[in-house]
Amino acid sequence: MSFIPHLVAEAAIAAPQAIALESGSARMTYGELDAAANRFAAHLKKLGAREESVVGVCLPRSFEQIVACLSVLKAGAAYLPLDPAWPHDRLRKVLNDARSPFVVTTASLFDILSADGRTAIVFDKLSAILAAPEACTVSGAVRSETLAYVIYTSGSTGEPKGVEITHGNLANLASWHRQAFGLTNVDRTSHLAGLAFDASAWEVWPTLTAGASLVLTDETTRTSSELLKNWITDRKITVAFIPTVLAEPLMKASWPVRTSLRLLLTGAEALHTFPARNLPFAVVNNYGPTECTVVATSGRVPAGRSDVTLPTIGSAISNTQIYLLDEDRKQVARGESGEIYIGGACVGRGYRNRPELTGERFVADPFSTIPGARMYRTGDLGRRLPDGEVAFEGRVDEQEKIRGYRVEPDEIVTVLNRHAGVVSSAVIGAGKDGDRRLVAYFVPSGGVPVTAESLRDFLARFLPDHMIPGTFVKTAALPLTANGKLDKSALPKPAANNAPATSQYRAPVTPTERRIAEIVAKVLGVDHVGVDDNFFLIGGHSLLGTQVVLQVRQTFGVDLTLRHLFKAPTVANVSSSVEDLILQKIQSMSDEEAQRQVARVSVSG
Repeated sequence: MSFIPHLVAEAAIAAPQAIALESGSARMTYGELDAAANRFAAHLKKLGAREESVVGVCLPRSFEQIVACLSVLKAGAAYLPLDPAWPHDRLRKVLNDARSPFVVTTASLFDILSADGRTAIVFDKLSAILAAPEACTVSGAVRSETLAYVIYTSGSTGEPKGVEITHGNLANLASWHRQAFGLTNVDRTSHLAGLAFDASAWEVWPTLTAGASLVLTDETTRTSSELLKNWITDRKITVAFIPTVLAEPLMKASWPVRTSLRLLLTGAEALHTFPARNLPFAVVNNYGPTECTVVATSGRVPAGRSDVTLPTIGSAISNTQIYLLDEDRKQVARGESGEIYIGGACVGRGYRNRPELTGERFVADPFSTIPGARMYRTGDLGRRLPDGEVAFEGRVDEQEKIRGYRVEPDEIVTVLNRHAGVVSSAVIGAGKDGDRRLVAYFVPSGGVPVTAESLRDFLARFLPDHMIPGTFVKTAALPLTANGKLDKSALPKPAANNAPATSQYRAPVTPTERRIAEIVAKVLGVDHVGVDDNFFLIGGHSLLGTQVVLQVRQTFGVDLTLRHLFKAPTVANVSSSVEDLILQKIQSMSDEEAQRQVARVSVSG
């Protein structure tokens, strides 16, 4: 098996003048890239870098950052990508946890990242490296099981954990990618993933081992779908990885017929949108946890479908196995839901310095004939379809329980994104257990007027009532983490200034409407409520609904239930229900009891 540093060296020998890296007007040839990496690798080895050494690389998106990572691999060590934008405490914590003896960084971070037992190396300029007299060839110590990189992900406890990926893991990813997507030296690929996001390794190494050109985007462009569309077109990008949150708007956008883009690769989160029929490129949905070397399954997304279901995550990539298992780790029948376990060449070594956690998540693979084979327990749910592809069904631990029903938020997003006035959306749960409610965030298209009622009515055509969000929030863009994933913690709280328009205000007319409107307004803490306002779209939820029902009961002496409010959540509807209940009650009364009831209602009104 040929490994990454060898393959890049071969590409440089084959075409030394070919463009390896491009950023703005700057270019770097394969000959320059390989020479610079050889010289810096010699420097690292002189300092003591060797097999299994972890070298931190804390540099901005740049030629230097890629040269540094390649140099580490050539020296036989493993690189640890760090984002300079991280808080300093996190950078130090990760370096300490990884027990990294070296960190390559900028002059501005030199003092911050230096420490006893750790050497900081300033790498601000390439000129000195290119002019250095010493160089080294690719390390002969590289083996399949040798550590290639360590990437830290957020843990459920709040503590970051380092995932160890070997040269064998990385070589399998690059080989599959080149073959599956027909990558050659004429391709131009994008590099926009977060520096400490595992997708950056997927962008960089298949490209450079194919002799293709890797084009780096700037920080502003990489977070805007509109700017990305123009950048991809102007730069003649042929293959681009775009995180799901940004890819979905691009799949709805209007593209030039003659665009160079032939493949838009997406992943990181569940894909909710099918591409339009007139897109001049194919869309490929990919799935895989960091622990399994970025990608474990992949599949082209059919165009023009408008299913309520999500696009599949495809099927297993080369030398990879996907198992769908029950709680006893037995394979479920085709069509049944099971937890996704991943086996094969993509499965990493485990978590750095965390043997107990490694033992919990990386377990023996009973289905493999290879001695000592392991599989990774993802915590994701999936279902195998008749064609063999896998339907993603969300996280085991991210389902919401709404009024006793289990709800998968991605299913709601899939439908909401089909609304003509919605570009993209996200749905989260809010509130405490027992009073959990759904909040939908959406980016309006601007071309179609959107009201809370129109969104609710649209969703009600496809989803049961318990899956319809109680609150809608409009936002100019969905906030993203540095890795291009939805940043749920940065979503704004629902407020008057981000609420979509509601129906035109209509004042209560009858005594019953006026009294119920007063009750609802008081419970919600607002000045007034129109008779057509939807209780659940103006801040109401089940707990507040219970208060409304109790006060209406006390006021009118009728057996109104919470179900009445859920089925007919406006003042006009509730008033009609109350009047019907009063009429039924009067019809069953004696004349004297009826007169008392009428008098009670008159006083209430």
